[in-house]
Amino acid sequence: MKPLLIVLDDWEGRIASSPVWKKISDLVEIYFLEGPIKDSNSERIQEAEFLMAIRERTILSEEVFTLMPNLKLILQTGGHAYHLDKEAATKRGIQVALGRRAQAPLKSVPELTIAMMLSLTHLIPLAQFEMRNGNWPSLLGKTLHGRRLGILGLGRHGSKVAQIAESAFHMNVVVWERPGSKQVKDDEYERISLDELLSTSDIISIHLRLSDESKGLLDSQKFNRIKEGSILINTARGAILDENALMDVLKSGRLAGAGLDVFEEEPLKKDSPLRFLPNVLLTPHIGWTVEEVFEEFADIAATQIAQFLKGELPESELLK
Repeated sequence: MKPLLIVLDDWEGRIASSPVWKKISDLVEIYFLEGPIKDSNSERIQEAEFLMAIRERTILSEEVFTLMPNLKLILQTGGHAYHLDKEAATKRGIQVALGRRAQAPLKSVPELTIAMMLSLTHLIPLAQFEMRNGNWPSLLGKTLHGRRLGILGLGRHGSKVAQIAESAFHMNVVVWERPGSKQVKDDEYERISLDELLSTSDIISIHLRLSDESKGLLDSQKFNRIKEGSILINTARGAILDENALMDVLKSGRLAGAGLDVFEEEPLKKDSPLRFLPNVLLTPHIGWTVEEVFEEFADIAATQIAQFLKGELPESELLK
């Protein structure tokens, strides 16, 4: 009998429709789980040797691992596993393969970041709202050309945003990185202090990994140093900034606008004040949800299963 692979949270149906599974159909049986894992067919869950998780949509806790006594390998799409109890997995001998070699997100996330910059500087959300309500507003936007872009974290995404901003819009790019950061090093961009970046940048774009050091980095004290009339973009992690402090500077007008694809708590609560601020552009964590990313996730997972069964899964792709 072939080992069983369970795929979680394929909400868009893009993983199930991928032709890549034909490549390993003789190696594994594939079962696409509908609904929460705790409410599912217990026999199927208990049989599973492989589990594919779509990013962080399901918390993979010790309780989940208890339901899956035969689990050997978790195929974790994306380069992080913030939702996974690493200690519990290790204790049960469960390996976790990351999708760090995915390249499609390196295009989709920077594209969304730039789209948010353009949208907010040209007042598109406000213009759309007014037009749909029968108005013809007199609005005065700005261009990106020549403005200062402050990037927090010149990693894989931040470096792409910097390249686009400089080459396409001739923006003046400055960078702040956490001390000891292992992000991409590039002498092309000026490194400055966080306080200087916040107080001098027309647009601030967050591209940091979530860590103990970055969590809550932008609090009320930092927001009070932000340049009057600037714009903040966050396509990284919601917990990097204090949403209450963010709302205060947005309401005061000190911050002209914010583009947010990520939030402290997801889904964003229906009554969140962020939903009702006219100078905020909100998207439901869609920076990575494009067709190309899902197809690549499926391809990487299929390859890792085949490698695992041959005993050839690279150590470099495993969560340490």
